[in-house]
Amino acid sequence: MKRNLLPEVEKFLAAQPLPMFVNGQWCAAAAGATFEVRDPGDGGVIARVAAGDAPDIDRAVKAAQDAFRRSGWATLPANDRAVILHRLADLVDKHRDLLAQIESLDVGKPLPQATGFDIPNVAQTLRYYADLSVHTRRREPIAVSGFEARTVRGPYGVCAFVFPWNFPLLLVGWGIAPALAAGNTVVIKPAEDTPLSTLYFCHLAQAAGVPAGVLNVVPGLGETAGAALAAHPGIHRMSFTGSPEVGRQIAEACGRNLVPVKLELGGKGAAVLFEDSDVDAAAKALAGAITLNTGQVCCTATRWLVQQKIWDAFVDRATANLKTVRIGHGLEPNIDMGPVVSDKQRQRVLGYLQRGQQEGARLLLAGGPATVQGHEGGYYVKPALLTGSPDNVCAREEIFGPVAYVMPFRDEAEAVELVNRSRYGLANSVWSRDLERANRVAEALVAGNSWINAHNLFAHGIPYAGCNLSGLGGGVLGPDTLLDYLRPQSVVRPLA
Repeated sequence: MKRNLLPEVEKFLAAQPLPMFVNGQWCAAAAGATFEVRDPGDGGVIARVAAGDAPDIDRAVKAAQDAFRRSGWATLPANDRAVILHRLADLVDKHRDLLAQIESLDVGKPLPQATGFDIPNVAQTLRYYADLSVHTRRREPIAVSGFEARTVRGPYGVCAFVFPWNFPLLLVGWGIAPALAAGNTVVIKPAEDTPLSTLYFCHLAQAAGVPAGVLNVVPGLGETAGAALAAHPGIHRMSFTGSPEVGRQIAEACGRNLVPVKLELGGKGAAVLFEDSDVDAAAKALAGAITLNTGQVCCTATRWLVQQKIWDAFVDRATANLKTVRIGHGLEPNIDMGPVVSDKQRQRVLGYLQRGQQEGARLLLAGGPATVQGHEGGYYVKPALLTGSPDNVCAREEIFGPVAYVMPFRDEAEAVELVNRSRYGLANSVWSRDLERANRVAEALVAGNSWINAHNLFAHGIPYAGCNLSGLGGGVLGPDTLLDYLRPQSVVRPLA
């Protein structure tokens, strides 16, 4: 298909195969291997990319170690590092349309979502942590009898990151901004489905003045490059965003080297709608939540618990909203939802719909495969709405597609019990005009995040994390995340 790409995007993609970025240099994989990146909107190949493996990861980690010791990044005053990070944020803003087009092409999401939220948020995150680092005290006195004592904080060293494919550059920003602001160096293994925006980001980092070796990006497969990074003895912190299954493997590998690990994992978020909620507003918002990024959002609400009195009204409105969703290629105008990221993900979503029905779920909105004219090779699915037993596989497991499971409840106690059955614990929402009840229930739901009369809220300064199967080791976006990347050390002198 003719994609009408910006000239700068065409030029970036023309340099085939796209190299990795190590120690400030663009280079091929040591073994010369590459892999294909496909447009989920039509299945066509966008680019070939260098496929890193263990030797490439080792080279990147050593470059990051050397940069930590010798580049001056770790010892720069916080103000000076903040100047460079602000400069990088300005370049992200300046190249917003270019980055958004790469992101839309790579992930499949509608271009306005990338332009309006993903890319601007990266710049905002860089600025937030740059400014926070300037105002964070690195030395704190300790009041203790008989000693002069203080805590000092400094960067750990090499921080490793493995990112998923649903929000590639946004999550790079959320992950590395606090690590860089604290003075660490980083090695990134982007998802093999979506490495393009992360690679282009390296051009901007160079232009902003980030020293060579401070930022390194090694594309490759999870089972090779990702596994090698997690197991590397030269890293000092590890951050992984993805599934609980892979998270366990990452944690096990890091445990062998006693490397602290931060895991941001999946979710099965619930929205609890009480009978006094604004049915129209809730139906519109929740339909938007499960179609945002084609439902490939770990914290989105995919379990809808509706009090019996408003069941019929809510289901009717939610179904009507989902039926109007316009599906198309991410770069086309006037669409609401693009494809899922890959054929593998499409088959996963369709497989869950089949399994759910086999276990007795009833379809309120059928969903299933979709075809977009002119893009017949794309990985499209329709929104689906199911109902049935809370024990159904579609009510229990994360599907990661535009699928919601709706269930009735009688009273507050039953709603809380249904939500807290889940082994996940990322994000839930409560919908009610009774704010006393809404706050009470929000605090009773077991998760890292509870929202009231809204879903998917992300503000810099408010911690975002998960518990249970949804993660461990701290979250993102809050001030504590900067401290996660600053190593505490006590300094003590006896006074007698």
